[in-house]
This record gives sequence, structure tokens and C-alpha cells, in this order.
Amino acid sequence: MRVELIAGLGNPGSKYEQTRHNAGFWFVDAVARQYHAQFRADSKYKSDTTRCSIAGYDCRLQKPMDYMNCSGRPVAALAGFYRIPRHSILVAHDDLDLPPGTVRLKKDGGHGGHNGLRDLIPQLGGKDFLRLRIGIGHPGHRDDVVGYVLKAPSSADRALIERAIDDALAVLPKIVAGDIEAAMKDLHTSGADK
Repeated sequence: MRVELIAGLGNPGSKYEQTRHNAGFWFVDAVARQYHAQFRADSKYKSDTTRCSIAGYDCRLQKPMDYMNCSGRPVAALAGFYRIPRHSILVAHDDLDLPPGTVRLKKDGGHGGHNGLRDLIPQLGGKDFLRLRIGIGHPGHRDDVVGYVLKAPSSADRALIERAIDDALAVLPKIVAGDIEAAMKDLHTSGADK
């Protein structure tokens, strides 16, 4: 099944723009740049949205403009209006369990403590959507997580995250076309993992 919607998770506003928690926004921004699409505010879905053609397929891009822990409703509203099934949605998000420079594609699964996914799963009515997990590293102790995700990464870590985003962009045509196994194979043996 091909991907019809790519939703990047993050927090709106300049205060959060450069923070690790916005890695999902960084990814969809990179997709929009690569495919010459321009985000526009769409109050109907409380999101910035755009459309582009990837691998010959029409694809919607979305950045929910609600805070991370409320991002499920905007994604569910857009998907519902355009009748996009859960398994045709790719959600890009930051991941504490992966080091910077690592990116993983995952089908299905729980929220893993991620507040954006925690909100998305009930709003979408299930967890069988694709996730693009963008590694941001872990601060070492769970009490430090909130402060860590809401701070900007070091310039070295940011460069690694950008490289991971580039790796994901390289396999995006396969993902959108629904060739998930091939995309996983390419992605999971790229970059720092080689």
C-alpha cells in the first residue's frame, strides 16, 4: 500500500523550531524543499500542509500546528477528510532510543513513551501506520528527557540528524510507492550503519 500522507511531528513556533523534538518537522520541511512544495497554513486541520508528487504519486505533507501531545487530532482530521487509511500514513518523529545519525522505518508498534505517538494512536483509531524514527540520542536519565528534547542539539549532532534525514529522503520514493521492505533494507544499511 502506497503512502498518501507524510506527517511530521513537532511543536509550533520559533521557540521550538531548532529543538530536537522538531526532527519530524525538519524531515517534512526537507521533503517539501526537495519536491518544490510550499507549506501553507490550513486552519481547517490546524496544520501547515502542502502537496507534491513523489515517484509519480500524489502525496500530502503535514505539520500539525498543535503542541506535540495534541498532534493526533489534526492528523486524524486531514486523513479522515481525504479518506487516507492508517496504513497509508507515514509519521516522522524524533526518537530517543536511536543515536543521532540513525534513522529507522517501522511498521506498526506502540508509542514507546513518545507523546506525539501516544496522542496519534487513539485519534487514528489504531497503530498500524508507518513511522520514520529519527534518532536524537538520549540524555542518559529519564528525568532529563523533557529538557533534552526541548533543547537544540549540538552542531555535531545536528549535522548527524541532517545526514539521517538525507538518508531517509534517498529512500522516500520507495516508501511512497509502497515498497517498504526495499526501503527498510536500504535505510537500515545506510549512513553510520555501513
